[in-house]
Amino acid sequence: MAFRFNFSIDENENNEPDTHADSSQRLGTDKHQDETPSEKKFCFKAAKEHNIPEDLKKVLENKVMETVSGLYYTKMSVVEMMCLDGADREGIVSKSVSSHSDLIPGVYEGGLKIWECTFDLIDYFSEAKTQFANKTVLDLGCGAGLLGIVALRGKAEKVHFQDYNSTVIDEITLPNAVANCINEDSRMGSGDDRKTSKPPSKRPKKADCLPDVLSKCRFFSGEWSEVSRLLLSSNKAFSKYDIILTSETIYNPDYYSALHDTLAQLLDKDGRVYLASKAHYFGVGGGIYLFEKFIEERNVFRTSIVKIIDKGLQRCIMEMAFKDSS
Repeated sequence: MAFRFNFSIDENENNEPDTHADSSQRLGTDKHQDETPSEKKFCFKAAKEHNIPEDLKKVLENKVMETVSGLYYTKMSVVEMMCLDGADREGIVSKSVSSHSDLIPGVYEGGLKIWECTFDLIDYFSEAKTQFANKTVLDLGCGAGLLGIVALRGKAEKVHFQDYNSTVIDEITLPNAVANCINEDSRMGSGDDRKTSKPPSKRPKKADCLPDVLSKCRFFSGEWSEVSRLLLSSNKAFSKYDIILTSETIYNPDYYSALHDTLAQLLDKDGRVYLASKAHYFGVGGGIYLFEKFIEERNVFRTSIVKIIDKGLQRCIMEMAFKDSS
């Protein structure tokens, strides 16, 4: 069976991620803004842990990798073609294509795109010199998993990835984590760097530290409360997270209660949540200030808007911690 591990460099004029409608890039700029309000019922999709295959070449088989912010990620258009050809047991790609939608509540929650606020959060980590060393980290609603991969590069002790859809974990998140772990030359770029100076070899060298690096990672699919239940009831050793990272997960107010409770259950007593969001999501009604009000009413967390980005539609970075934490 042929093994393809090809790379291309994102070389647009401004060194910015391509946010045009071209599906070959699938970099989202305004999550779900075209969605019309509809009656949405919260779906308790069962949780599942995805094991890392022993044969890492198989994980990267037929994947074409691109680069952004010094990180490798799977080319989404290739994944879509493979999924339409039978690799997607959930059928989320065909459903997304047929409905012309990047959001099908309870079916597909946007994990096939890399959304704009992901890069805002990566930039903030660089500016704030966020320390991940020796921390346990959860990338919640991870999609491509770039936030968790940045934490992994920052010497986090453990990094766990969660997405609603199992197809996203198997076909995007896991390959991205493997590609970044096995390429020793790749480094986390600064916020302004949207490319890498050189691609790695097509047949990656197996680094001596590879087992240790990937052993830090666990991958989960399913709805937030179900994943939380799986983690807390598992026979495997589990410690609560020092840092939870999440980007563009508050577009739908119907999900706020589940998100809040998951954060409250999984965050360590002195931990921090870093959440990136648009100020408002047109069509579905969510946004940073509405979520902030929801958090205040629950009276469990304290919040702080640590960065506002006014370029285009206003976006924000919020830090959360328990009210009784140090």
